[in-house]
Amino acid sequence: MRRTIISDASCFIVLSKIDSIELLHSVYGTIITTPEIAAEFGEPLPNWVTIENVKNIHKQQLLELNVDKGEASAIALALDTPNSTIILDDYKARKVAQTLGLKITGTIGVIVKAKLDGIIPSIKPLINSIKRTNFRITPELELQSLIAAKE
Repeated sequence: MRRTIISDASCFIVLSKIDSIELLHSVYGTIITTPEIAAEFGEPLPNWVTIENVKNIHKQQLLELNVDKGEASAIALALDTPNSTIILDDYKARKVAQTLGLKITGTIGVIVKAKLDGIIPSIKPLINSIKRTNFRITPELELQSLIAAKE
């Protein structure tokens, strides 16, 4: 059974800034997100992104006590969606999702998977492009991603 992929806004934003949003589709096919995240992205999302409402709004509201509304909606949707992976970049949101037992990855993880799946030849150009945006990549994360991508 294929995993359902749920994305927070940061992945859409970063990949859009470096003209690589289609990479998400190439790696995962259909992506699911929430209306809150779509609004946070602020542009029309590609047609391979499905927007779904969170079923348990109370759960989302509780999560909003710890993370922002978009992240809370993504985590709540992942909790309602069996066999899902959530794409989160924010450290605090990742910790909350891990505590709740969710499978997570981040934008850099998406890029590494694209390399390992043979979709792109190297992650270095994308990492360098991302570093020119306001997205923060620690030297440790950059090194880990290069090792994971076998570069």
